[in-house]
Order: sequence, then C-alpha cells, then structure tokens
Amino acid sequence: MNRSRLKTFLLASSAIFLAVALISHPKESLKASIRGLHTWWEVVFPSLLPFFIIAELLIGFGVVKFLGVLLEPFMRPIFRVPGIGGFVWAMGMASGNPAGAKFTVRLRNEGNITQIEAERLVAFTSCANPLFIFGAVAVGFFQNPYLGIIFAISHYPANIFVGLVMRYYGIGDKTRNKEEKTFFSLKNAFQSMHETRLKDNRPFGTLLGDAVTSSIQTLLMIGGFIILFSVINTLLSLTNITDVLATIIKILFVILHLPEAFSIPFISGLFEMTIGSQLISEVKNAQLLQQAIVVSFLLAFGGFSIQAQVASLLSQSDIRFSPFLFARLLQGIFASLITFIIWEPVYENGLTGLNNSMPVFLNFDNDVYLHILQFFTEYGPIITIASLFIYVVIYGRRAFR
Repeated sequence: MNRSRLKTFLLASSAIFLAVALISHPKESLKASIRGLHTWWEVVFPSLLPFFIIAELLIGFGVVKFLGVLLEPFMRPIFRVPGIGGFVWAMGMASGNPAGAKFTVRLRNEGNITQIEAERLVAFTSCANPLFIFGAVAVGFFQNPYLGIIFAISHYPANIFVGLVMRYYGIGDKTRNKEEKTFFSLKNAFQSMHETRLKDNRPFGTLLGDAVTSSIQTLLMIGGFIILFSVINTLLSLTNITDVLATIIKILFVILHLPEAFSIPFISGLFEMTIGSQLISEVKNAQLLQQAIVVSFLLAFGGFSIQAQVASLLSQSDIRFSPFLFARLLQGIFASLITFIIWEPVYENGLTGLNNSMPVFLNFDNDVYLHILQFFTEYGPIITIASLFIYVVIYGRRAFR
C-alpha cells in the first residue's frame, strides 16, 4: 500500500469512526456542540470582529504599506521578513489566533511577500488573545490574576524566539537574491501608503462592506471548527481513546517529573486548549508551577482546533502548513522553559512576594480582564446577531445586484 492510498484509508476510517461515535452518543455530542457554540457566540466572534474589520480597512487605505516601509529596517535583519510583517505580528498579538494566518495569507495573495517569507511570518505571529490569557485562564480557571503575567511573559517572548529560529528557514531561497539595505524614511512610507490607496480605488462604502463580509466569513469558518473540535474532544473521551493516548503521555510526564494526573487533561488540551487548561487547573495535589508549565505549552501550541483553522486559511494560498506546525511545537517548548526559569524570581519573589508594594498598573484587585470577559458573555450574543444581520443585508444586496 503506497503512501497516498494509506492516507486515503486513514482519512476515510477516521471519518467513519467519528460518524459512528456521533450516532452512538447523540446527547453528549449535542452538549459539546452547544458548549462550542457558546464559546464562539459569546466571546470569539464579538472580540475578533472589530480587529478583523479594522485590519481590512487599514490594508485598503494603505496604512499597512506605510507601516511596512517604516518597519523594514527592523523586521528584515532580525526575522528576514518584510517590514509589512510587523503589522501582522501586532494584529496577531492583539487579537489572537488565527489573525496572524489570516493577514499573512492576505499579504501573500496580494504579492507583498514571497512564499518562504509568508511561512516564516505565519510561524511566529500565532498568539493567544490577551483577554483569553488573563481573563479566561488566569482569573477564570486559576482565580489567580498574577498567573496571567507569567503566561504573558512566557507566551509572547516565545514568539520572538520562534521568529529568530525561523529566520534560518528557507535560507537557500533564491526568490530574493539580494536584500537591499533600507533606511527609516517617513516620506517614502507616506508615498507608498498614498500609491496603495490609489491602486485599490474602492469607494469607502464598498471597502467597508468588503471588510465586514470578509471578516464575518472568516469568523463563521472559525466557529465551525470550534464546534467540530469540541465534539471530537468529547467523542474521544467517551470512546476511551483519550485514556489510551494518555498512557503514552504518562511516560513522558514521569521523565519530566510532572504529575501523571495531567495526562488526560493534556491530551484534551492538544485538541482544544481551553478545555485542557481548565482541566489542568482542576487537578488536585499538583504544584502551581507544574500546572503553569503545562498550560504555557498548551497556550503556545494552540491545539488542533486552532491549527485546523490556520490550515484552512493557508489552503487559500501556496503557504505550507508543516513549518507552522513545527513552530507551534517549538513555541510550546520555549514557553514552558521560560515559565520554569522566571517562576521563582518573577512569581514567588516578585508578584506574590511583594504583593503589598505592587505598582498600580499591576494591581488586579478589580480583575479588569474578568470584567471584560463578563461583558462579552453578557453582550456578546447581541453583538454577534447584529453583525450577522448586517452581513446578510450586505451579502443579499450584492447578490441581488
């Protein structure tokens, strides 16, 4: 049996297995679907939509090209990507996954970056949303806002380290034989922005409508993956496959001196990091440092749910998925190591040891991120339904014309 036929057999067998499991456990599958729908409906959609729309407008107005020229002297020598990648990096950190992949694909399809540059860029612009890190994980799961600082310090610098490693990826690429030295020039940046805006030539109304429809279509795809992997995770647990995989993970955890009780939550987290992070926070008789290390890995790895979202976006271009997957494993290792290294000086001796003399900007008494999360939980569905209504109106008018 050749490789192609083996792949066909495995994919078909997996689909049949999931279909049988779905029919065998309809009640549990429905609950998992509703849980995934609530996550998308209440938080993911309303929190990501503004970022996606604004980013589309910035690209259309040429602001991204403006930033690209300004950041070229910084991004090119350090990460070996064009300066325009700085915008993708910033949007990825601010809005979370899969924003980095979405805008990388957009730049690649418009010819602003090469295939190798796109694969480098998407590798280190995959980040978890700060709202998720601080609000959902640190405060919501662990009831410990200071953990959010630890997760952030380990998560975002790990992206930088991945970028430094991936700069050597495709080093033999001859697409750009000679990288010209560039200098900071506000005049050239503004000229590039102006030329990009004139080249786009879409009226503001059309540009805004395109931004709304494109963003909502992407978010609908994301919602489908969230619901799908929520069901898959539940079915794997009900069919005891999670337990079988956990026996293998237990061996690794023993070597790393981590509790064996983390094995099942970790497997769940590999598929959906939200569920895995919550389960790990509920493990009894485990050290907080051990929990933080494993959660840091899951936040960086992202889970197969997010990776499937990214793979779907990358399939719209010639960007390969394998470098992205390698980068997620690398970022997970970096994030876990950083958490272990900074735990004693930053958390034990800094955040908790100096609790009474903390600066005002690190005072979490009001649990700001938790309040923001509660706001989305309360008003998120209203924002979602209003946005979907606008999308239907815009799409309907264009289809009618």
